[in-house]
Amino acid sequence: MICRKALMTYMICCIPLLMAAQIHWPPIDHTTRPWTRWWWQGSAVNEKDLTRCMELYQQAGLGGVEITPIYGVAGFENQFIDYLSPRWMEVFAHTLKEGKRLDLGIDMATGTGWPFGGGPGITEIEACKNFEFKRYTLSVGQRLSDTIRFIQEPLVRAVGNQIYETQGIYKTEPTKGTMQDPALLPGARIKIEDLIQPISANKNLQTLALDQVKFKKRLPLQTLMAYSEDGQSIELTDKVSAEGLLDWTAPQGHWNLYAIFMGWHGKMVERAAPGGEGEVIDHFSIAHLNKYLDRFDQAFGSMDLSGLRAFFNDSYEVDDARGQSNWTEAFFDEFSSRRGYDLKKHLQALLGGGNDEYSLGILYDYRQTIDDLLLDHFTIPWKNWAHNKNKIVRNQSHGAPANILDLYSAIDIPETEGTELLRYKFASSAAHITGKNVVSAEAATWLDEHFVSTLAEVKASVDNYFLGGVNHIVYHGTAYSPKDDPWPGWLFYASVHLQPTNPQWHDFKTLNDYITRCQSFLQQGKSDNHVLLYFPFADRNYEPGKELLHHFDGMQGYDSTVFKKSAELMTSKGYSWDLVSDRQIMDITFADGALHSPGGEYQSLVISGVARMPLNTLLQLDRLIRQGANIILHQSSLHGCGYMDNTTSYGQYKSIVSDWDRIRYKNLLKGDDLIKLLAKENIHHEEGLYSLGLECVRRVIGADHYYFIKNTSTKKVEEWVPLNTKAASAILYDPMTLTTGIAKLQEESHGIKVRISLAPGSTIILSTSDQAVSGDSYPEYVSNAEKISMKGKWTIDFISGGPSMPQTIKTKSLHDWSQLLTGDDRYFSGTVSYKPMCNPTEKNPHIIF
Repeated sequence: MICRKALMTYMICCIPLLMAAQIHWPPIDHTTRPWTRWWWQGSAVNEKDLTRCMELYQQAGLGGVEITPIYGVAGFENQFIDYLSPRWMEVFAHTLKEGKRLDLGIDMATGTGWPFGGGPGITEIEACKNFEFKRYTLSVGQRLSDTIRFIQEPLVRAVGNQIYETQGIYKTEPTKGTMQDPALLPGARIKIEDLIQPISANKNLQTLALDQVKFKKRLPLQTLMAYSEDGQSIELTDKVSAEGLLDWTAPQGHWNLYAIFMGWHGKMVERAAPGGEGEVIDHFSIAHLNKYLDRFDQAFGSMDLSGLRAFFNDSYEVDDARGQSNWTEAFFDEFSSRRGYDLKKHLQALLGGGNDEYSLGILYDYRQTIDDLLLDHFTIPWKNWAHNKNKIVRNQSHGAPANILDLYSAIDIPETEGTELLRYKFASSAAHITGKNVVSAEAATWLDEHFVSTLAEVKASVDNYFLGGVNHIVYHGTAYSPKDDPWPGWLFYASVHLQPTNPQWHDFKTLNDYITRCQSFLQQGKSDNHVLLYFPFADRNYEPGKELLHHFDGMQGYDSTVFKKSAELMTSKGYSWDLVSDRQIMDITFADGALHSPGGEYQSLVISGVARMPLNTLLQLDRLIRQGANIILHQSSLHGCGYMDNTTSYGQYKSIVSDWDRIRYKNLLKGDDLIKLLAKENIHHEEGLYSLGLECVRRVIGADHYYFIKNTSTKKVEEWVPLNTKAASAILYDPMTLTTGIAKLQEESHGIKVRISLAPGSTIILSTSDQAVSGDSYPEYVSNAEKISMKGKWTIDFISGGPSMPQTIKTKSLHDWSQLLTGDDRYFSGTVSYKPMCNPTEKNPHIIF
C-alpha cells in the first residue's frame, strides 16, 4: 500500500528448493562473443589510442571489431589519414597486431562509408550507370528532323556539412576549415557550378559531403531501333552520325523509333572517409569491380593479413538516390547470352509500359539479367578475391535488385539488420540451406534517440535476432574516440552509442556475457528447421512499377500476399521453416524420406500463393515429386515466366502442371488450408510451446536438440511446456544468471514436457538427450507468501556516470532519481543505487526479491 507519509513496498519472498547444478557451458572464442562496428572518423587514429580502445573493448566482453572509416570531426582535420595511404596501412597493421594480442577478431569494410566506390582511381568509366531513352515516330517516306541526342540534366545532392560541427554535446565556434580547404557553413547549399570534373579533382570533398552528382553532358548512344506496326525491327545505330543525325528514310508503314543512351547514375559514396570519397562503382561489371579492388591489392602488397578475418560489405544502397543504377556498358551482350534473344528487338515492349503477357515477360527478363549480373559480376568475384587472400566475406545482401537469398548464399557470413523477424529469415535461411554455420546481424541500429536506448532494449533486440536464426551479433556500433577528447567523445550520428563514454558501459559486459553464452550454443550443430518455403521472386518481378527495378529487402513488396501470411501463420503455430530460392531448389535432392540441401534436411517444401515459376524450377520440383518428396501446393496456380519460357516452352510447362492434376501424387498436396495440409504430412512443429506465449529456435547435434526459448508474452510463464521431441533427459541453462541444472521432465506419447519458469522477456536454453544425465536439478523458486514491509528512508547513491556526479539523496518517498535532480545535475546519466534502511535478507540467506 502507498501512504502519504511513507512508501511501504511489499515484496514476495522466494526460496530456492534446490541449488544450481555444475554443468559445463560450451567453449567460448572471439566468434561466440558479440562484435561491434568500429567507426574511424576521418581515420584520425593513432597507435596509443587504438590500443587503449581495444583493451577497453576486450575488457567489456567484445569479441571483435569491424573497421569502417567514415567522415571526420571538425577541428581535427590535421589528424585525418587518407584511406589506404602508407600511414593508414601503419595504423591498420598495428590494429591487426593488437587484435592478435587481445584475441579480438578484426573485419574491415571493403572501402569507406558505403556502398563500394570512391578513391582516386574510380572515374566515370567505373562509376554506376543508368540508361535514358527517347522515342520518335515516322511514317513511310519520312526522315527524322530531330537530332538523336540526350543531354543529362545536372543534379547535385549533399548530406549537408559532413564534418561534425560539435565537440561532444557542446557547440563549438563555427568551423573555418583548413587553410587549403575552406569549410562550407552548415546547411550551405551546393550548386553544380561549384563542382569541377572529375569529382576527385574537388579539393574539399569531406566538407562537401556529396551524395549524388550528375553533370550536364551529352550521353553516348547505345542503340537506335525502329519498330513497325507489323512486328518488324531494324537497328539504325550505324546510320547515326557523330552529330546525332539519322540517315534513314522510313519504308512502308508506321514506325516507332527508340534511342537508348547510357547515363551516369551519379551516386557518391555516403559518409566517406578522407581518401575514399567519390563515385560508387558499377556493380554489374566485373572489370570495374576488379579496378576498384586493385587499389587494395596495391596497398596490401606483401603485408601480413593473418590477423584479419573478413572483408565486409554494407547493404546495397546504390539506389538510395534519385533514379536507379540500371545499366552497364555490356548489358545488351550480357542479356543476349543469358536470355537467349536480342533485347534490342523488344525495347518497345520493355519501355512501353504495357501490362500484357509479352511486355511483362520482357520486363521480367530484363530484371532477371540484372539479378544475374549482381551475383556473377559483383558478389561472387568479390568473395573469390577475398578467398584468394585466405579471407572470408561478410555481406548485407538486402536492398539489392536481385534475389537476396542467392546473394546471401554466395558468401561466407550472411548479415541482416532491422527489427522484423521475417526480414532476418532471408539471411538465416540462406545460411541453413547452404550449410553456413554463422549468421550475423547489424544489431541495435537506431533503437531510440541519443543516449536514451537502454541495455534492456538492446537485449530485447538481440533476442529477436536469435529467434530469427542469427547467431553472431555485430553492434551498430562504436566510434573510436581519443582519450583527451571531452565527454562524451567522438560520436557517430547513429544513436546507440556502445562505447566507453556511455554511462551504461559499466554494465555492458553483463549484456555481452549473456550474448556470448547464448551464441556459444547457437553456433553449435546445425539448424533444425523442417519446412522449405518457396520464395516467389518471379511474382514480384512480373509486377510493373514506377521504376524498372524492384529492390528486395525482407518482406517489402509482399505485404498482404498469401506468401507472407503463410510465413507468419507457420511461425505462430510453431513450424520452423527456411526460405528457398529457384537457384537453391536446383541443389535439393530427395533421399531416405527427406529433402536434402547442402546444409540440412527438411520434411516438406511449401509453395504458397505463387503465380509465376521458372521452367527449370518446375522441372526440378517434378523430379522431386516423382521421387516421393512431400510438396504442398497452397493457393497457387503456376504459370511460366519470361519471354522465352512463355513462347518456346509453353507446351512443356502446361504438360507438367496438367500431369500434377491428372496423376494425383499422394505426396503432392493441394488446398487452401495450409495448417491442415501440414498436419496431413505430419510436419514437426512446436505449437504447444508457442501457445503458452513462448517462442524458440531449435538446433541439432547428432541425436541431441538445443532450444533457445524466450517468453515473448507480457505474463510470467510457469508451466509444463510440451516439446515435440523424444528425450530421456533435459538440461536448462540460464544465459543471464549462469544458473544450470537437470530439468523436471515428463514423457508423453509424442514427445516430452519440461517444467519451465520464465518472466516476461526472459530466455532459457534447453538441451535434450536420449541418454540419462546425472547431476543437480534446476532450481525452482516458489512463493512462501510472506510479505515484508519496507519502511523508513531510502538512500540514493550515484555510483558512476557523468558529466558530473550528484550528491547522495535521502528521501522518505521512493521516486525516479531523475525527478529529484536540479541544476546541472539534471544532465547526469549513469548508474544509481537505492538502499532501504532495513535489511530483510538476514532472515533467510536464500531469499530473493
